[in-house]
Amino acid sequence: MEEKYQLKEGCLTIQMPKELDHHEAGRLKMEAYHVRRLVFDFRETEFMDSSGIGVIIGRCKSMGFSGGEVAATNMNERVKKIFMVSGLQKLIRVDTV
Repeated sequence: MEEKYQLKEGCLTIQMPKELDHHEAGRLKMEAYHVRRLVFDFRETEFMDSSGIGVIIGRCKSMGFSGGEVAATNMNERVKKIFMVSGLQKLIRVDTV
């Protein structure tokens, strides 16, 4: 599955792939937008490895430098556990929808 991007009023929402591994992570790194808010939508994500976690951390740092905000939404129990174990929930606001 290819990522889907939606840019609306300074908020970029990225539909994350089913498997966020090192192959998919490389593609996410290439995207650059000027936004105030970045939302990762994990609706279809079933797997994420350390490369995926690294990309998310990188995006958080980039957004932090520009004063932006990062959020995650639509996480299943597996992705929530990855966030908890990796500490991502301390960096990213988790939206409950």
